Amino acid sequence: MTGWSGSADRAGGSKLELRQTSANRIAKPHFDIQLLLITYALAIFGLIAITAAAYSPSQDTSTVTTLFARITQSRSGQKQGIFLLVSPIIIAAMLSIDYRFLSNTLFANLLFFAACGLLLLVGLAGSSTNNVRGWLSLLWDYTIQPAELAKIAVIIRLAQMLSRKENPIASFWDFIRLGFFIALPILLILYQGEMGSAIVFIFFFMAMILIAGVDSRVIWGIVFGGIAALVPIVLAMRQSGGYRFDRILGFFYPELASSDVVYQQNNSKVAVGSGGLFGQGMFQEGSLSALNFVPEDHTDFIFSSIGETMGFVGCMALLLLYLFLVLRMVVLAVNTQDKFGQLIIVGVLSMMMYHIFQGVGMSIGVMPVMGIPLPFVSYGGSNLTINMAGIGLVLNVTLRKPPLLTSLTAPVSQKPRVPRKGAPPPNRRERGRAIREG
Repeated sequence: MTGWSGSADRAGGSKLELRQTSANRIAKPHFDIQLLLITYALAIFGLIAITAAAYSPSQDTSTVTTLFARITQSRSGQKQGIFLLVSPIIIAAMLSIDYRFLSNTLFANLLFFAACGLLLLVGLAGSSTNNVRGWLSLLWDYTIQPAELAKIAVIIRLAQMLSRKENPIASFWDFIRLGFFIALPILLILYQGEMGSAIVFIFFFMAMILIAGVDSRVIWGIVFGGIAALVPIVLAMRQSGGYRFDRILGFFYPELASSDVVYQQNNSKVAVGSGGLFGQGMFQEGSLSALNFVPEDHTDFIFSSIGETMGFVGCMALLLLYLFLVLRMVVLAVNTQDKFGQLIIVGVLSMMMYHIFQGVGMSIGVMPVMGIPLPFVSYGGSNLTINMAGIGLVLNVTLRKPPLLTSLTAPVSQKPRVPRKGAPPPNRRERGRAIREG
């Protein structure tokens, strides 16, 4: 069994020897090809699902005979395919900088406040979609969603703060500082009219402080404080009305909500159930996807289209890929000794876990409707780009992390034994051992 060893001085001039008794490859610095393969399997699955969801019989021609031709014919498939082709460059860019450089306070602050500046800009002058002003227009018809960029920036800033000491929230001032770096982006996102992304920030924040070793009393205080703050927020939403409160009401009391509020989710459940075991097939004229039965079935409600076209088998294939992705990142986090790197992995992992749970849950009626896309699968350049950047960060950590030390032992002294004064002469065996050691 191979291992890593080294030595370190300690008081009294003696040394401690560090030994890695485990030859586990995951515990060593490496490029994790398994995580990369799972990621691209999900992205290719998503490209096919988006093309099928955006299928329109009016655009179909006799020349379209292959899946590749259908992807290139579909406008949504074309755009998603372009971002997929660009994604290796994004991952390579994230790998080009040592992740430990991101722990620099000045750089982490610049990244955080730049992201918050974009959130403020889009809140004031961004374009609106479905009552949410959350996009900045770029060239042609391409847009960018700063809320997605802010997720990575906040994960890096929180990881930097939580990794600096053993107890990150040792005083009230520590709590205020940490609260500022999570509250500011959430308030800016709520100002845009977006609630789903704000909840994502809360979810990965709680996961990161739990792993960082924050005192349990502080965690419970944050939980109860958040619940207490939620009550006046819900009351204010009820007083002002609007579609956000209607969506919450439609989830808990659908009989009291208007038909417009529950229409999308009800139709989504019908579409998922209509697929049966093997699905009705992709690119079928007269299918629910072709009839646009579920609005936004290529973005937030992509799971409903997958359920209809690929059936239970397709849904389980997607969920298994997500399970492999989550378990792989859990293993990588457990086998990362550097606290800053471990918190980055936990932040990216928890961000994706909430997206998966919410995206699937609202499509089958177990979660309220919010604008949450499925990672790598839903249509959207910002969604795919930021998730690829997150995977690039995780790969960066596994590539440059310090080796995992599993034991700390004092080395055996190599000095020959000196007989004490007045001791009897050594026998033949002891004289031979002294000659060999001397």
